[in-house]
Amino acid sequence: MKKFFKSHARRLTQVITAVLYNCNFTGFAEGEIYQGKGKNVCVPGLNCYSCPGAIGACPMGSLQSALVSSKYNFPYYILGVLLLMGVLLGRFVCGFLCPVGLVQELLYKIPTKKIEKNRVTKILSYGKYIVLVVLAILFPIFLSNPGFCKYVCPAGTFEGGVLLGVANESVRAMLGKLFTWKVAVLVVIVVSAVFIYRSFCRFICPLGAFYSLFNRFSFVRMIVDESKCNHCGACKRYCKMDIEVVGDRECIQCGECKGVCSRCAISRSCVNSSKE
Repeated sequence: MKKFFKSHARRLTQVITAVLYNCNFTGFAEGEIYQGKGKNVCVPGLNCYSCPGAIGACPMGSLQSALVSSKYNFPYYILGVLLLMGVLLGRFVCGFLCPVGLVQELLYKIPTKKIEKNRVTKILSYGKYIVLVVLAILFPIFLSNPGFCKYVCPAGTFEGGVLLGVANESVRAMLGKLFTWKVAVLVVIVVSAVFIYRSFCRFICPLGAFYSLFNRFSFVRMIVDESKCNHCGACKRYCKMDIEVVGDRECIQCGECKGVCSRCAISRSCVNSSKE
């Protein structure tokens, strides 16, 4: 049993996290959004505020809402929360604490021919920074429009649209052309995740883009002991993300590379003073 939990620790963490984010179970039956004090607190991963089960706020949704209102009040709180999570965890959030990441990994397990990482996927990995700057920051500030949540976010479409709409007739009545567009985007993301590992995380997710900026120096991060490393490149070849080196901006800190390192040079550090 101990061996099972050790070998499945990350998957169990992902599942438990997804349940904890959405443990307002009565909301699914009643089609009502939880409005308690928990909604004043952001969860680390991408999880729609409007999901009937959600007990906390989505950091990306909160950021956009705050930026829309920034002409009146500067969003110190939400920026502070995002910076704190970035400095403490970096993309550990992506690898362990994001329900959207979990769903993509399960979709990728569907047996079919896969598209491996290549030069094109490496280029596409910069797309999430464009989404972060343009849709998640500039749209809210200059157009008072939460662009990412409104036009792209798959979590919002499924959790706040499909799940809420199934249980709430008034919500179904409001769904129109914009929702049709978002469902089409959701379908593309879901289908792509079957063939491309974590396609949304790698190419689109602005939250992952933000956390990646802290990956090199976050409190929790992957490190390589250069005194042990023989630079064989096994870790890079094995990793499904578009990394150049372990722990760079594309690393989601899943730790799977540790199992293929013949020199046991890779570890997860929780101390900033650790040797790089």
